[in-house]
Amino acid sequence: MKKKKNWSCALEHGDYETNRDFVIAEGIDAVAQTAAGFHVNLVTPHTFGNPDEYITPILAEKFGNRINAEFVDQCGCGGYVLKVSVIAP
Repeated sequence: MKKKKNWSCALEHGDYETNRDFVIAEGIDAVAQTAAGFHVNLVTPHTFGNPDEYITPILAEKFGNRINAEFVDQCGCGGYVLKVSVIAP
């Protein structure tokens, strides 16, 4: 069932800090779990830098024009926030 709310997916600690492929896979899954008309904030580790540079192109390839990804900011914990909105059909 898709999440029918705006939510955040924490991908910045533990195994995520050392495994960029894991961050990307979980980010794709989080977007897939988000219903149209809502967004998910992907909170990523500082170790890989700005997620707009390494996740956004993959999300665009996977979801095409069904999403809009927007880099928000670096958060206080050192990680980064990428807001991914799922566009209503």
